[in-house]
Amino acid sequence: MRDLLLIALYALLGAGAAGLLGAVALRILRSRSIAVSLAVVAAVAVSAMLAGTLAVAWAMFLSSHDLAVVTTVVATAAVVSLATALLLGRQVVLRCRELVRAAGEFGEVGTFTPPTVPAPAELTALSRELDRTGARLAASRERERALETSRRELVAWISHDLRTPLAGLRAMSEALEDNLVADPTRYHRQMRAEVERLNSMVTDLFELSRIHAGALSLSPTRLSVYDLVGDALAGADALARQHGVHLAGEGVAPLPVEVDGKEMTRVLSNLLVNAIRHTPADGTVAIAAERRAGAVVVSVTDACGGIPEEDLPRVFDTGWRGAPARTPPSGAGLGLAIVRGIVEAHAGQADVHNVPGGCRFELTLPAPV
Repeated sequence: MRDLLLIALYALLGAGAAGLLGAVALRILRSRSIAVSLAVVAAVAVSAMLAGTLAVAWAMFLSSHDLAVVTTVVATAAVVSLATALLLGRQVVLRCRELVRAAGEFGEVGTFTPPTVPAPAELTALSRELDRTGARLAASRERERALETSRRELVAWISHDLRTPLAGLRAMSEALEDNLVADPTRYHRQMRAEVERLNSMVTDLFELSRIHAGALSLSPTRLSVYDLVGDALAGADALARQHGVHLAGEGVAPLPVEVDGKEMTRVLSNLLVNAIRHTPADGTVAIAAERRAGAVVVSVTDACGGIPEEDLPRVFDTGWRGAPARTPPSGAGLGLAIVRGIVEAHAGQADVHNVPGGCRFELTLPAPV
């Protein structure tokens, strides 16, 4: 037993010395190629075995012939190990270079093309992650382009819509100033209407900017959908009478929701006003609510004749107006964008789809627990 412990001690001392030298070499060469590190590791493994064997042979006083045999065997193993380590290191380096080249092209052209040659599992996982990152960046760029296009359209439409009432106000004010008006009262009423229109557009722009900046402050409380719908119907009643449109919403169930009452009333009012303006006289705008799969769905259905299928995905985009038949006589196409922003701020979702004779806007709100 004592002899075995002594042999183990000599082997440990010899291998430990080789391992220490290898650790120093790895630290010095840590910034070099991975092939060099693999070669050092292989050399350390063989050197540790050789040093331990020689230490034990010296302690056991082996003959010169036996010592030469042991040394030859270990040296042969060292050569094979180093050759294998260098070959493996070369393969890894080549795969790394291909991955670096693909990553460089990713930075230049914006799309990542994974190397097709087989690679170690870690490099393959890195390549897959870069591929997923490229897909996410491409989707993000597409959303950014769509948003930039929407912003440009909004600026163009806002510029046009502001210029029209401002030109009318200027013409009417000049006519009043030059005493060229036979009925000043009518001009005053018209000027007030134009000012109200401008004020509505500025209010919508301010609300939309708050939503996009994430500065929309909500004070959610538990309310009944019945009360929210009642307030919205009361606010839209005068406009509906003016257009000869019938409002239907008396049978809304008193489902509970946890929302900001002021903002959600604004959402329903925007939908009702939009529906009334696009529904012909003697038509009906219906508002309903139901519980569906753990959520409360509030819907507004009009009789506008439907929206072209290709326009449905853009209905809630900022500044979207669609076909001339759905272009409102005032506003800047911000109402539905505000609707979506407020609903999403409540962790909900706004959707639209066509129904026979018109379209239905649906607001899906999480049901309170």
